[in-house]
Amino acid sequence: MSENRLSKGDAAPDFTATTDQGTFTLSEHRGEHVILYFYPAAMTPGCTTQACDFRDSLSALNAAGYTVVGISKDSPEKLAEFREKEGLTFTLVSDEDKSLQETYGAWGEKKNYGKTVVGSIRSTVVVDPEGHVELAQYNVKATGHVAKLRRDLKID
Repeated sequence: MSENRLSKGDAAPDFTATTDQGTFTLSEHRGEHVILYFYPAAMTPGCTTQACDFRDSLSALNAAGYTVVGISKDSPEKLAEFREKEGLTFTLVSDEDKSLQETYGAWGEKKNYGKTVVGSIRSTVVVDPEGHVELAQYNVKATGHVAKLRRDLKID
């Protein structure tokens, strides 16, 4: 598994990355809670379920002061297609070189259909307004994760 797993209280590594609509810089969001969720691939069944769950919970998350950012190894062009197809209204970051996933512990060995493979580990890191890790969850399930996250963060 990844050596870079983050824990509550760790400084969240700052980054600027390409999105399907420009760039996103984490440090520009100080003063906000930021949910960084890492997923394997746009337009696959599990990732679509998870993205749509975030989309459908976005107003409640935003109202509670949370910004949602999805991060995958997909190109900005594929992310734009994903946004359009699923009506996604939150930031989608392209991490084609996997450096963000590696930095945040969301890239490494995982079990996939009984085999050990190296790839994206479905993970969520919540960054607090001061830039520290508020919550870090690894190997999360695509289905039901957003509801569990909302319970963990005490967001109705």
